[in-house]
Amino acid sequence: MSVTANPGFDAVLFDLDGTLIDTAPDFRAVLHHLCADQGVAPPDDAAILATVSSGARALVELAFQLAPGSPGFDTLLQTLLNQYMAQLQETRSVLFPAIDELLADLEHHDIPWGVVTNKPERFCIPLLHKLALDTRCSVLVCPDHVSQTKPHPEPLLLACDRLDCAPGRSVYIGDHPRDIEAGNAADMHTIAAAYGYLPHHPPVSEWGADHISPTVADIQQYLGNRHNAN
Repeated sequence: MSVTANPGFDAVLFDLDGTLIDTAPDFRAVLHHLCADQGVAPPDDAAILATVSSGARALVELAFQLAPGSPGFDTLLQTLLNQYMAQLQETRSVLFPAIDELLADLEHHDIPWGVVTNKPERFCIPLLHKLALDTRCSVLVCPDHVSQTKPHPEPLLLACDRLDCAPGRSVYIGDHPRDIEAGNAADMHTIAAAYGYLPHHPPVSEWGADHISPTVADIQQYLGNRHNAN
């Protein structure tokens, strides 16, 4: 079902990694390269996938069994980030299936969409540019723009303010418990992207989302159904 005009919400915001964009191929490539340089066997792909949404620190911890602050951790982290920045120039990341159709549908009905992420701006800008999303995205909020990151609601409230949209008439979609926690704290309607990089625990059914979407197509149908209920 297509999103329709006046659908009961004024804006749709997305988490980036694991929700809007499948960025795991880039992280897998740089982590495998770093592990090879260090003479360490890389984690299996399933473990990498479950960790991507937790950020670069979590990936270093996973691959090298080092806690943040341990000797050598910061050097490995900076190397990973440097390699990731270089990887973005030839990114392997892609939109999740049917995301482009969802975005086009929102745009067709003049419903602004944006990105609220814990990924620093220096990585987001080139990635969005490479995927031709930078001119379509109505707002981008990164850790650079706020004093507190998700699960605090500040980034989402800032995005709504920049869009001049009431949080209560906005939707936030994410694939991590902190996304849903932040969206709920901001009094937004929350959708758990169950097709994304879900952590092993807790199960998505316990996140407290208003809706769980196993596919992007389900998100589009759900947003359309919300129109019919209004």
